[in-house]
Amino acid sequence: MPQVGGIFTSFDIAASALKAERSRMTMHANNLANVNTIHDRYGENNPYRRKQIFFKPGNPSMTGSENLGVEVEKIETDYNTELQKKYMPNHPDADKDGYVKFPNVSPALEMVDMMVAQRSFEANLASFESAKSIFNNALRIIA
Repeated sequence: MPQVGGIFTSFDIAASALKAERSRMTMHANNLANVNTIHDRYGENNPYRRKQIFFKPGNPSMTGSENLGVEVEKIETDYNTELQKKYMPNHPDADKDGYVKFPNVSPALEMVDMMVAQRSFEANLASFESAKSIFNNALRIIA
C-alpha cells in the first residue's frame, strides 16, 4: 500500500515542477543562443542542433523524495528536423551549390515554448505559495 503523503508533499511536488520548468527554460534559452552557430567547438562546419526536453512523472509513494512530482527524464538532440539551408554562395562554409547549413532552431517556436515554460513555472510558484499560506494558517489555528 502506498505511503500517505506528509504535510510537505505539496511543497515537494511544486518544487520538483519548479526545478523541471527551470531546466526547460534554460534549454530553450540555450537553443536561442545558438540560432546562428554553424561551427562546433573544434571549428568544424557542424551546425548546432536544437535540444528537446522530456519529463517523467515522479513516484507518488516517495514522499520526501526527489522522485515525487515531476522530473527531467532526458534532454535529447533533435536529429529529426532538417537543418536550415541559406543560399550564401560567397560564404566560406557554402557547399558546391552555394548553400550554408544553419541550426534547426526556429526562434519563434523557441520563444513560444519558453513562454509556456515560464507560465508553467509561475503556476507552480503560485501553487507553492498557496500551500505555504495554508500551512501558515493551519499553524496559527493550532498555536
